[in-house]
Amino acid sequence: MIHASAIIEPGAKLGANVRVGPWTYIGADVEIGDNCEIGPHVVIRGPTTMGEGNRIFQFSSIGEECQDKKYAGEPTRLVIGDHNVFRECTTVHRGTVQDNSLTQIGSHNLLMAYVHVAHDCMIGDRNILANATTLAGHVHVGDQVILGGFTGVHQFCKIGSHAFTAVSSVVVQDIPPYVMAQGHNAVPRTINLEGLRRRGFSAEQIQNIKRAYKLLYRQGLTLQEAVAKMTAMDAPELAIMLDFIAKSQRGIIR
Repeated sequence: MIHASAIIEPGAKLGANVRVGPWTYIGADVEIGDNCEIGPHVVIRGPTTMGEGNRIFQFSSIGEECQDKKYAGEPTRLVIGDHNVFRECTTVHRGTVQDNSLTQIGSHNLLMAYVHVAHDCMIGDRNILANATTLAGHVHVGDQVILGGFTGVHQFCKIGSHAFTAVSSVVVQDIPPYVMAQGHNAVPRTINLEGLRRRGFSAEQIQNIKRAYKLLYRQGLTLQEAVAKMTAMDAPELAIMLDFIAKSQRGIIR
């Protein structure tokens, strides 16, 4: 299951049925769960912990030191969940002590070719980052987000669950849950209607999300006025939206 040309440093821990392709390097502080497939010409450094069923394609670099000039060799970490796919030339860097010393990726994510995840990023579950998407340091991404190809996200930005960005979007402020954004710089366009339908949101839930979007973006209200009216709707599906807005530090796209 491990090609003869692969280099596995002493101290690395590989689970059952792990496959490692030719000319791949796995460092000493790396732990890989069961049934993972590591392709050829891959570099995995640590401290990195990876769950089960992940696939990493050729020329990817996972768990490398970050590019932050403040980084001075501290033992920071990368933690990856289960059943993720990292396509060709994906790069994922470990965290920095200036944050929580941790970069984290959840489960069931697809990172397409040439995606870059910088230090201290936190990515949830079931997201799709299309080709050449780039996340700067400290970016947070929720669950079931789709970032279109060549999307660039500024450091410290947050992207809420079920959000969507169009191709070549440049994100410099937070994108609330459910919102579809586009442009350079990205601005709100509508809600992620098709995504919500595919994920089983009811007609009533979608209608409430549409009303909330109009309050935020179509009725000329201040943010405080829109939030007050959204809160008065008493719709459970808006809770993550309201919580996201309350915690936003860079401000939401408007």
